[in-house]
Amino acid sequence: MTRLEREILTDSMLKIQSVQASLDQLDEVKLLDRPEIASCLESASTSLREALHSGIVEEKPTKH
Repeated sequence: MTRLEREILTDSMLKIQSVQASLDQLDEVKLLDRPEIASCLESASTSLREALHSGIVEEKPTKH
């Protein structure tokens, strides 16, 4: 995995965490599908985290 790919995954994880925090502030009565949305976000976060931990960073060769 390239450094750019790792940065993209990390950025995506942070965005998901932000949405999760926002959902926690909403009244469940006003957003009926909140538990399903929260579950989907948690699954996405877990998948991204696993990808980050299993990815191998490919360093581009430096030119001399």
